[in-house]
Amino acid sequence: MLSDDKILKKFANRVKQLRIEKGDTQIDAYNETGIHFGRIEQGKRDVSLTTIVKIADYFQISVGELVD
Repeated sequence: MLSDDKILKKFANRVKQLRIEKGDTQIDAYNETGIHFGRIEQGKRDVSLTTIVKIADYFQISVGELVD
């Protein structure tokens, strides 16, 4: 089983990868969602389920695709 830190880091890397592929800056992502992507991408912020759903919507993918 992964530790909390490893889970957060894995999620952080996935979010950053998707944002870069989308061609958006962290500011672009914040302006569209109101979510501070910088904090998430550092892997230091535990993310609520509602935030995960909003991030998945932002990338137009399912929650499963986001956290897989």
